[in-house]
Amino acid sequence: MLVNRVKDYRKGKGLTQEALASEIGVSRQTIISIEKNKFIPGLDVALKISEALEVNIIKLFYFV
Repeated sequence: MLVNRVKDYRKGKGLTQEALASEIGVSRQTIISIEKNKFIPGLDVALKISEALEVNIIKLFYFV
């Protein structure tokens, strides 16, 4: 199962879900769904999140 730590890193950067969504060009609902592991983003969105949060994509998304 693919899980993520987007919420942890987003909060660590002091960003709201809306601010992150705006920065990468998606809706706030998309960020909510990703953080709840209800939606697996495509590589393009995953890379944008990784860049916005300044963290390696492998640390954000991983298999358990």
